[in-house]
Amino acid sequence: MTVREDQVRFPDGSLGIYGVAEKKDCIGILAIDDGHIHLVEQYRYATSKRAWELPQGSWEAEDLDPEALAKRELAEETGLTARTWKFLGTLAIANGFLRQSMHVYLATDLTQGVHSRDSTESDMVHARVPLAEFERMMTDGRVDDAETLAIWALAKLKGAV
Repeated sequence: MTVREDQVRFPDGSLGIYGVAEKKDCIGILAIDDGHIHLVEQYRYATSKRAWELPQGSWEAEDLDPEALAKRELAEETGLTARTWKFLGTLAIANGFLRQSMHVYLATDLTQGVHSRDSTESDMVHARVPLAEFERMMTDGRVDDAETLAIWALAKLKGAV
């Protein structure tokens, strides 16, 4: 990740400083089977709390295409493999200060295997949650991850769920 401050001229002509963070793109995965969604929960250092989220990951190698990364991250975090993958779209995560996009995939026809989490994910928990409970988790604040909420909204609007 890189962080910089740029001197800029705003539309009204005034001068200022604009802070920008740049990160490699990432993926988000909506894994659904039989009316259930797969979530992960882990400790998030930046917010000092545990958080329920959809499986997500970012590039470590430049030569991996987004769908290949999604497949790897889903298996790594949950142990799941999917027979069917559908690209849902790309989201700007926080375009007010962050240059990073999230490529979103729907994974279905799932098979459970064994996860292979890395050391930063050693405290991760995987749960298969009924869709109605997942929606309650979002409305009551148990799921407050903006990417998870945006992925769900995108999938609903596209008729994928």
